[in-house]
Amino acid sequence: MRMEYRRFGRLGWSVAEVGYGLWGMGGWSGSNDDESLAALDRAVALGCNFFDTAWAYGQGRSERLLGQTLRAHPGQRIYVATKVPPKNMAWPGRASTPIAEVFPPDHIRAFTEQSLENLGLDRIDLQQLHVWSDAWASDDGWKRAVSDLKGEGLIGGFGISVNRWEPANVLAALETGLVDAVQVVYNIFDQAPEDRLFPVCSQLDLAVIARVPFDEGSLTGTLKADATWPASDWRNLYFTPDNLRATLARVDALQPLVPDGWSLPDLALRFILQHDAVSTTIPGMRRAAHVEANMRASDGSRLPAALHAALRKHRWDRTQEIP
Repeated sequence: MRMEYRRFGRLGWSVAEVGYGLWGMGGWSGSNDDESLAALDRAVALGCNFFDTAWAYGQGRSERLLGQTLRAHPGQRIYVATKVPPKNMAWPGRASTPIAEVFPPDHIRAFTEQSLENLGLDRIDLQQLHVWSDAWASDDGWKRAVSDLKGEGLIGGFGISVNRWEPANVLAALETGLVDAVQVVYNIFDQAPEDRLFPVCSQLDLAVIARVPFDEGSLTGTLKADATWPASDWRNLYFTPDNLRATLARVDALQPLVPDGWSLPDLALRFILQHDAVSTTIPGMRRAAHVEANMRASDGSRLPAALHAALRKHRWDRTQEIP
C-alpha cells in the first residue's frame, strides 16, 4: 500500500490525497476514543499527513484526540486543519444574518486560541471558517482577523468551508486574496463544484478539500432502508425518510458500475481523485479497518474513461437546506 501526495495550492504543501476527516469521532453517536486513536495512528503509519477537524466536532473533543496523535508522532510532518464555529452556532450560513453574529474578529481569534490549546500547538496550519455566505465578503472585520493571525504566525493558511449544495457561494470571498483553501462537498452525487468553483480555484492556485466523499455514509453501500440513529445524531436531519428512500435508489443504480474486486467506497474516492483541482479528500474514519480500506484508493491509478463518464451521469443536484 502506498500514498500519493498532491500540492496544496499556493501554500505549496505536499499532502496526502486521501486525508482524514474527524467529525465522526467527535460529533457522531457510537464513537469510541480508543478506537479513534488507533485509527488515527494507523492513518499516520500509512502515510496520511492531512487531518481536518473543527471545534464544533464535540466542542473540541476531536481536536484533543488529534492533539494526542500529534504528540505520539513528534518527528512526522502532519498538517492540521481546523475550523472556527459560527458565533450563533447556526448552520448553514445565511445571507440574512449579520456577520457580527457569525464571525466578529474577536470571536475568530478567541476560537483560534481555543483550538491551539486543544491541539497542543503553537500554530495551526489551516484555520477555516465553518460556514459562509458571500454576503459577508466585503466586511473588513474577518479580513483583519485573518491577516492578524497570519501575521502573528498563529495560522499558516486560511480557508472557508462552503455551505452544502452552494459551491459558488464563496467566489466573492476568493477575490479578496485572503483565502488559500476551499472545503466543499464533492462526490459522485454532488458534482456541482466542477461548474464554477473548481475552475476559479485552479486559476487562483487555491487548494480544494473535498468533504463528504461518501454522502454522509450512503456511498459506503451499507445504509439500509430501516436505518435509525439516536435522537441526537445529526444523520437524522440529513436522512429524512424521503431523502433516505431517494438516496438508496440512487445507490442501487450505482452498484452495477463497481468493477470486480472493488468496493463502492473505493469507487467513490477514486471518482473524487480523478479531478485535478482536488488537493485532498477527507473521509471520516473511526476504525483502523476503515483507514486501511480508504487509503488503498490512493495508488496513482485513474478511472477508465468510460467508467468515469458513466459515473458523471449520476450527478444529483439538490437544493434542500441541510447543515
